Amino acid sequence: MSTTIDGPDGKPRCRWCAAAPEFLAYHDTEWGFPVDDDHRLFEKICLEGFQSGLSWRTILTKREAFREAFHGFDLDRVARFTARDVTRLLRNEGIVRHRGKIEATIGNAKRARELVAREGSLGAFLWRYEPSPGQLAPPQTVSSSAESVALSKELKELGWRFVGPTTVYSFMQAMGLVNDHVEGCVIRAKVERARKRFRRPGR
Repeated sequence: MSTTIDGPDGKPRCRWCAAAPEFLAYHDTEWGFPVDDDHRLFEKICLEGFQSGLSWRTILTKREAFREAFHGFDLDRVARFTARDVTRLLRNEGIVRHRGKIEATIGNAKRARELVAREGSLGAFLWRYEPSPGQLAPPQTVSSSAESVALSKELKELGWRFVGPTTVYSFMQAMGLVNDHVEGCVIRAKVERARKRFRRPGR
């Protein structure tokens, strides 16, 4: 089976983006493009945690509700959430109502603030785990990597939850730490150009 499928414009794209109507725009404008904004990085790692055991389509369709519920994933605001906020979120039908994942998001916000204080930004810490080109597996052939295993291990040691190696690798794919668009995908070259222009935080 081909790894690409023609999009509405007739140009090839990663086959997965045809699996749901919501995926095409996400694939073309977000997935793989490098991100240094701490709010977006924190949002994505949290949403990847919420996805655990579910489909990305479920999370993507609820993303705006998540953003509203968690105040745009503002680290300072989420870190101050209390038990009352957990109760509020468990009643919110727009998000995934999983107590463990909600409480993990609040705890992870506290840990993220500690990293910001230590490293200057969350991005400066996370981008330290960007693989070198020679270490990359062929696109979309693996679900984890040595770097995602190492990052997962360090995050867990720092007190983060729902950050297993596969979850972390999905985060790395989405936030541009790796360009995992398949060869032949029209967006792959766009992502590569964006990565070349991108100034890694903390460097």
